[in-house]
This record gives sequence, C-alpha cells and structure tokens, in this order.
Amino acid sequence: MSHDLLFVNARQVVTCVGPARARRGREMGDAAVREGIAVHVQADTIVDVGLETKLRAANPRATIVDCQGGVLTPGFVDSHTHAVFGRARYEEQELRATGVSYMDIARRGGGIHASVRDLRARGEDELFGLAEPRLAALAASGVTTVEVKSGYGLSLDDELKMLRVIRRLAETMPMRIVPTWLGAHEIPLEYRDREGGRREYVDRLVHEMLPAVAGERLARFADVFCEPGVFTVDESREILTAARAAGLGIKLHADELSAGGGAELAASLGATSADHLAAVSEAGISALAGAGTVATLLPATLLFLGKRDHAPARRLVEAGVPVALASDFNPGTSPTTNFPLVLTLGVSQLGLRVAEVLVAATVNGAAALGLADRVGQLAPGFSADLALWGVEDVRELPYWLGAGRCRASWTRGKPCHPRDLALAFSR
Repeated sequence: MSHDLLFVNARQVVTCVGPARARRGREMGDAAVREGIAVHVQADTIVDVGLETKLRAANPRATIVDCQGGVLTPGFVDSHTHAVFGRARYEEQELRATGVSYMDIARRGGGIHASVRDLRARGEDELFGLAEPRLAALAASGVTTVEVKSGYGLSLDDELKMLRVIRRLAETMPMRIVPTWLGAHEIPLEYRDREGGRREYVDRLVHEMLPAVAGERLARFADVFCEPGVFTVDESREILTAARAAGLGIKLHADELSAGGGAELAASLGATSADHLAAVSEAGISALAGAGTVATLLPATLLFLGKRDHAPARRLVEAGVPVALASDFNPGTSPTTNFPLVLTLGVSQLGLRVAEVLVAATVNGAAALGLADRVGQLAPGFSADLALWGVEDVRELPYWLGAGRCRASWTRGKPCHPRDLALAFSR
C-alpha cells in the first residue's frame, strides 16, 4: 500500500487541533470537529488537513482511503496499562462481591501478589504470546499508542524479563508502545515477612533494579504505587528522585484508595502524570493544577471494583488540571481492552462532555506520556495516527455501550488494526 494516502469522505473529522501540550480547563471542551475536510498523509506524518475538494485536486497521485461516511479521529492513547501478565484473577471478583476488600485480598496473598507468583513461573516467549493478542484487542478499539508497565515481577530478573517482553512487543507490533518500569508496584511477600525487609526492598529498587533498567534502556518512565499500605510518600519520593536522576520520566499511582498525599508528591516532583486519583484531596487538586501534571483517570477500574465514588473529574477540569483517560487494563481490577467503554464511563460516571473525553483520550493521553508534541491530533507535522469509526456522529462513540465500532486504524501511517481495510483504496 502507498505511503501517500488521502483520507476522504469522512462525515466528520475530529482533529483535536491546537497547542502541542496538555489541554486544561475550557480548552478541553473543544475537540475541533470538522466536516468536508480530508487528511493527507505522507510516509509516517500528516502533511495537510483541509477542504477535501482542494486536497483531492492538489494530490492526484495519492492513494484514496474512502472513509465511507464514517468518523475519523486521532488514534486513541491508552496511557496506563498492565498488559503483560499471566493468568486472569477472576476469583477475586467474586470475593469482592461478598465484601472482601482490595487490601484484604492483598493481605491474603492475592491481588498483585498472585500475579507476581504466576508471572515468575513463566518465560519471555510465553508472556509475549499472551500479551500480543491483548494489545491487538486494544488496537481493535482504536488505540494506536499504549503505555505498558512492568510490576508483576518485583525482582531484578523478573522485572527485566517483563521489560524485555514489552520491548519485543514494541519492535514487532504496529502500534506505538511506551514502556514503564513499575518495580515499586508492591512490597513482595518475601520482604514483607521479615524485619527490615521493606527497607531492603526499597534499597534494591534504587541500587539494583533501577541501574539495570536504565542501563539497558528498557523504560521511558518509572512509576510507584504511592498508597497507604503500599509505598509511603517518603519511599515514593526516594525511588522517583533516583529514577529521574537516572534519566527516566516519572509517574505515580496516586490517591487511589485514600488521600495519602500522592497527588501533592507528584506535583512537587513535576511528574508527567498522577494516575487513579479517586480519593484525591482538594489540596492535591490544587497542587496538580499548579504543576501542570496530567491527571490520568481510570473509570473502568472503579466500575469493576463496584465503587460508587469515582475520581472528581469535573472538579479537576474546573481547577485547571489537564485530565486524561486510560483503561488500566490489568488482570485483577480492570480486565478490559474496550477503550470506547472508557469514553462511555468518562461521560456517564465522571460527568465529562464528549469533547472533553475525546481530548482526554488523545491530546492529554499523549501528554501523559510526554508525546503531545507529535501525537494526539490530526494536524500537519504530527504522527499519522488515525482511527476510523463506523458511526455518523462522534457523539456515538461514548453512546454505543461496549460496541466495537472501529473499522480500521493506522499508526505512523501504517495499518494498525486492519479490520476493514477493504475500505476501497481506490480512486
């Protein structure tokens, strides 16, 4: 297929055009939905977006991609996933239904600990084989850029194993994959059970794991689960400060279960994003707004956990915090690869407007990965990451609950999800 493509006959084109940075406040209310326009792609880059009649006349040799009256959007950016894991943890859902809490399951050796035991017993090839179709499922829901974390190894060898699998996926799959080291996902049971073990594990993270990860250039970000009962604010600060000194960007799991100061820490460190935030305090919201740190909200997690109270998305937007949406795809608390469902929850559970969820899933998701200068909008000079939807109005994307409406997607101008590439690449 030619690398000179002209996308035409879209009923609507959602450009999200604007500043090449995270959008905040009223900026999130404008997804720049246009009609009668085409998108011209050469190689891996968008070179023009304009009136279809003019672009057809100016590019007679381009291969035509007939959007057949669908809606064309930037490819979605899923900026928080745990897609490399072994078995599913379906038994925990029933435990929660009987009143057993997330932390109680963890104390019984379940939760993250169960995934750690399982992953340690599997080899790289097996983990790769399990992860590849999961990421393909995300691509089939319009995702063209995805962040994938480690964090189910929690030992030097097993964290490196996970990150090498993520690197292999990035080298072989068409979608853009951003690797994050999450060695500080939990205190492993073998360290929790002995005196001084907690301090020993933090030391291993900083002085053993981090140098190995940075030395092999296996991750672009470091993340820490900063939560009472997991890593304290002081421990998180120590780990993330060392990670930044080693050249990694920094992110936090923050204030998911209680307001423990994670958002304030993220702001003070200038973290790229603070994720979850279901229990963020007003002080935390103010701190994030002042720092410009992206608040990545994960509504599918709260839905699956049966929680009634979601992250205060409206307060975050009104305070001027840039908000992103992500799936948190993982085996225990958000087993979904359906990204449009996240948009649905953004509207129905978080109270965001359709334009806001679109910006949160594109421009601000890119900003949460440090990519807003080249990903997340359909504009000249940006990466040719597009998704085509079998709908007539972009408001249908969050409306059709759980429906698979993505017809095709492209990352860097190449097919990412070719469900419907009989799209008449004809003139």
